[in-house]
Amino acid sequence: MENTVYALKKSGKQKAREFFVKLFFMFNGYIALLFLLLIFIFIFQEALQALFSINLNDLFFTQKILPNGEQIRVFEWYPTSDNPRYSLVPLILGSLLTALPATLIATVIGVMVGIYLSEIAGDKLREVIKPVVELFAGIPTVVMGFFIVFVAATFFKDMFGFISRLNAFIAALGLSVIIIPIIASITEDVMRAVPRELRMASFALGASKWQTITRVIIPTSIKGISAGILIAFGRAFGETMIVLMATGNAAVFDVDFFGSVRTLTATIAAEMGEMVVSDVTHYHILFLIGLILFISTFILNLIASLILGKITKKLRH
Repeated sequence: MENTVYALKKSGKQKAREFFVKLFFMFNGYIALLFLLLIFIFIFQEALQALFSINLNDLFFTQKILPNGEQIRVFEWYPTSDNPRYSLVPLILGSLLTALPATLIATVIGVMVGIYLSEIAGDKLREVIKPVVELFAGIPTVVMGFFIVFVAATFFKDMFGFISRLNAFIAALGLSVIIIPIIASITEDVMRAVPRELRMASFALGASKWQTITRVIIPTSIKGISAGILIAFGRAFGETMIVLMATGNAAVFDVDFFGSVRTLTATIAAEMGEMVVSDVTHYHILFLIGLILFISTFILNLIASLILGKITKKLRH
């Protein structure tokens, strides 16, 4: 009887302890969500003022009158000139010209690394390679920027004769290094979550290991791999220091992977600290750029998280 009472008391204390731990973590989760909401409200409030300062068309193009009287549309970002232009098109294009090639390079390398870690490497070798790969994600981006600017940029300019030593391609190389661990890690996790029964069934039908990987495991986990690629793209799209240092920072409307570009993030970093206080329009448009970055990366990460959640749940069942 005494043992039963003691067990009940112990069980009650354990439940109370678990309740308070659960409450503590839930409280911290809501606090984090509240801070995120407050940040969004602040950025949205400041960015909304930009729409009252200029016409919506001015965020895309401005009308320019040629000497012969002809009017043309130009996509220019010159917020501090006597005739300020606030087109965001060159900045968005610059962000895409760096993030897309970086994601493409990182996808090829990251998926191959993920396949190797999941399906080919032994346990001991995996314990060595995986921490090394993930170590690249911890490299400070400013350090990577220095390496790209002073080593890689000169090397590739001498090799290929680029007109601009700092360009979108050079920045994409630096971005690819920091997002390879994301794709590799998610690829490995998703592929290792594929049920062992599928592998055994494939082998039982006479398929080789390579055929099993390419025709069974990869098709089964392709949605999860795609989610990892989306997360990596959002990371590259929102990166600041590497693109600030390695792109050349020329806000031009030109689809040239080997020319100087300027990204959304680099624009905020370069101009917010040096902006004239009285230039209210410029100030609010920089916040509008921040809002675009916030929403785009949030949507990408949300879609990727939903895909990964569904894939993980499906594979577990």
